[in-house]
Amino acid sequence: MTEAVTVVMGQIDPVVGDIDGNVHRIIKAAEQAKDQFHADIIVFPEMTLLGYPPEDLLLRNGLYPQIEQALGKLCDELNDIVCVVGYPMMDDLGERFNMAAWIHKGTIKASYIKQNLPNYSVFDEQRYFTEGHQPCVIEYKGIRFGLLICEDIWKISPCTQAKEAGAEVILNLNASPFSEEKHQDRIATLQRRVDEIKRPIIYVNQVGGQDDLVFDGGSFAISSTGEVMVQSPQFEKALTAVKLEKQVDSVEVMQGEQAQIFHGEARIYEALKLGVYDYVSKNGFPGVLLGLSGGIDSALTLAIAVDALGADKVEAVMMPFRYTADISKEDAAKQAETMQVSYHTVPIEPMYEAFEQSLAPLFAGKSEDLTEENLQARIRGTLLMALSNKNGKMVLATSNKSEVSVGYSTLYGDMVGGFSPLKDVPKTLVYRLAKYRNSLSPVIPERVITRPPSAELRPDQVDQDSLPDYDVLDEIIRLFVKQDKTPQQIIELGFDPEEVNKVIRLINVSEYKRRQSAPGIKITQRAYGRDRRYPITSRYSE
Repeated sequence: MTEAVTVVMGQIDPVVGDIDGNVHRIIKAAEQAKDQFHADIIVFPEMTLLGYPPEDLLLRNGLYPQIEQALGKLCDELNDIVCVVGYPMMDDLGERFNMAAWIHKGTIKASYIKQNLPNYSVFDEQRYFTEGHQPCVIEYKGIRFGLLICEDIWKISPCTQAKEAGAEVILNLNASPFSEEKHQDRIATLQRRVDEIKRPIIYVNQVGGQDDLVFDGGSFAISSTGEVMVQSPQFEKALTAVKLEKQVDSVEVMQGEQAQIFHGEARIYEALKLGVYDYVSKNGFPGVLLGLSGGIDSALTLAIAVDALGADKVEAVMMPFRYTADISKEDAAKQAETMQVSYHTVPIEPMYEAFEQSLAPLFAGKSEDLTEENLQARIRGTLLMALSNKNGKMVLATSNKSEVSVGYSTLYGDMVGGFSPLKDVPKTLVYRLAKYRNSLSPVIPERVITRPPSAELRPDQVDQDSLPDYDVLDEIIRLFVKQDKTPQQIIELGFDPEEVNKVIRLINVSEYKRRQSAPGIKITQRAYGRDRRYPITSRYSE
């Protein structure tokens, strides 16, 4: 005889710090799971009550009484379904813990303290939490469930502990950020775990954007033989049922929903959309605006913004100058019309001439150089920020990772903005994403993709006047930034020594710009900011 238990993966989008709102989201999801699936258990992501990552909110002593009240409300409201929820706790000695609670029939029946506290990449959990050491196994309807939190599943010890304590199924609460290959890495890791412990695992992940991070969801249930039996969708809130059957000497995961998993450029595009949507909506902006230059970066940024927010919330501004090509004006206007956004043209010639006249006595005897180019960019930045101040819309910066890496952007000019969607997107990927977006529907004019890239700040300018070809540049950046290879190691791979040394010098001297740039969506395994923390003032060399 078998006994079935229905576990629902509560893939929700909590808002950091919105404790009351998160309680409402949890209760609403639990009620829906009960009504729609007749669920016995609903499992939510790591730190659901507070949202993740809360960073130094965890140091606020006033936080923890609010968490206690929130747990009390969950106990009061959820009586006919088990709720497994993540939250922070502080004990009487002032130590803080990353917790999971098993709530049923008005009380917390069991709780678990996260054992493995990640302290790499974007994670700083050892700054805040004390690690746990004990497993947590609780029996419900004849099945013994073990609780683990996120990083615990990436190590064998907590899994072995849970198995030895009698766990027949592992429930794993996660706040695992998106990067290019992360979903495959998660599945491969869990397949190793189930091969070691011969137990099924239910992996529940957070979804949504939080500052520079995107959580892609993609929750799944994996059988004790390593097969993904149930797959939740990526990049959207979802409740997904997992049917468990108790057999004579094991628990089996029944075949269930198999949602679409995105691959390649589609996966990255969805992450960028979600990151833009949640940053704008969670911070209460009525919409966004950006400078639309007729170039590839602003064209892709516009497409992402419209797809994420809707055309009615996006405004584009063309700010031509004497060096702006007619085709740039034509292509910008065409894309704005195609995407049905509010579009304005504000020539910067009069403003530039006013600056030039005012500065003439101070510039006397000095030839034109980057100063005049940067002045154009800063005029444009000032116009965008003025419009932002007047109508409340947030400016989207349009710089890509290649430019951010080597400082090929103007501080207080084209770097202005509240958010930078392409900040972690290399230029070569910008082109691939533009082609991908046009494969869905043609919104970016074709010659924007095919013409040589140019900042159009001087006559006949192209990016490769100052930089190596982007195929070469992006690979040098990848090897130096992501893989931490030395200049000599990169040269030994066949790259030109002069180009390698130039690019690395530019990366190193541009840190001060990156520190002042808008936050942007992390999509690679080594993004600037939390992922890569280098001093501005440094004489280190290799």
